[in-house]
Amino acid sequence: MTDLDPAAPLSWSTPPAALAACAAGGVALVIGAILTDDGPGKLLIGLGAAGLLVLAGMGLRQRPRLAVEPGNPAHVVVHGFTGPQRYSAQQVLRVRVVNYRRLGRRMPMLELDVNHDGDEKLLIFGRWDLGTHPEDVLEVIESHLRR
Repeated sequence: MTDLDPAAPLSWSTPPAALAACAAGGVALVIGAILTDDGPGKLLIGLGAAGLLVLAGMGLRQRPRLAVEPGNPAHVVVHGFTGPQRYSAQQVLRVRVVNYRRLGRRMPMLELDVNHDGDEKLLIFGRWDLGTHPEDVLEVIESHLRR
């Protein structure tokens, strides 16, 4: 592992431009649903609009999705829909990048195994959640947790 870049980010989330595009697409679909005269089409377009707007809202609510609080000991903070969860270095059991096959391609995913209130919990983050390649996040997390 290389030395950690002091300018490396310590928090990761879905890019704001992607969330803005989802919200704009949702608004465009709402307008399309209002303007259409076809009943089933109105329903389907409305469902698509609701899905995009919910996706954008969840992305905004969970910002930043993953963060590292440096210190002694360092903490990993995972922001979910219900709020942030903090895990100390002792609670993080394993951090790794696993490649899953999705739509015929191998997609890297960051996996965190954590001890959450006495139970083991698996947290999986993709490029959409992190806004960057999971390998880059893995290096930063490992360097802070091993200090």
